[in-house]
Amino acid sequence: MARTASRDLVAPFPHPSGARAPRIPREFVPRHVAIVMDGNGRWANARGLPRIEGHRAGEKSLLDVVAGAVDVGVEYVSAYAFSTENWKRSPEEVHFLMNFTQEVMQRQCDVMASWGVRIRWAGRRPKLWKSVINVLQEAEERTKDNDLCTLTMCVNYGGRAELADAAAAMARDAASGRLDPKRVNEKTVQKYLYLADLPDVDLFLRSSGEQRTSNFMLWQAAYAEMVFLDEPWPDVDRRHLWRAVEEYAQRDRRYGGALDAPSPK
Repeated sequence: MARTASRDLVAPFPHPSGARAPRIPREFVPRHVAIVMDGNGRWANARGLPRIEGHRAGEKSLLDVVAGAVDVGVEYVSAYAFSTENWKRSPEEVHFLMNFTQEVMQRQCDVMASWGVRIRWAGRRPKLWKSVINVLQEAEERTKDNDLCTLTMCVNYGGRAELADAAAAMARDAASGRLDPKRVNEKTVQKYLYLADLPDVDLFLRSSGEQRTSNFMLWQAAYAEMVFLDEPWPDVDRRHLWRAVEEYAQRDRRYGGALDAPSPK
């Protein structure tokens, strides 16, 4: 799969309903949206299906939400694909998720690249299948010149793990004399995160009714606006993202309530 040049970019496929992105001044669109894609298992169980079928259905939602991010002007999307805690799930489900992550990247990399999406990976290497790392790194390489929107796939990721890894790296550098402990500040910590150049999260979006961060982007989301959706992830599409972006703009003190109220569900 060849990397897509800017002149070859195409617009994402339209939503089947004909819905279009709301017109919001760019300065009030969240630059970075973090997404907890929750509820796949419950979606499947409610339909008498195996849990893995919920994960399969969630692939379509991720692609549509990324399309919606491109449409509305969101520059960064971080998706919680597999957490450090997910290893506690059944071996069968973990095995499926490892293979599925590879398959999703292989199926969708070219599609998202054609929209101008850059794909990156954040997470721990230990325990993560080498084949998964290879696929994620290949997607990174293929899309590295795209800059319209960046999708960070957070695989084997945990907010506490990221901070612990950053602290360990700082301790090693301090012990070797490369880092002066007296000069450590917030900017120093930022430099030791998995993706040091990833901007702070502006909008934290979670599906399926749960109202917690679940150890996702703890450092980056310190001042994020939170929006929680009742729908399980497989029932989410770009319209949910757009309503959340509208709500974010409404909350923005600079905007002064000039935007029309979010569209009803």
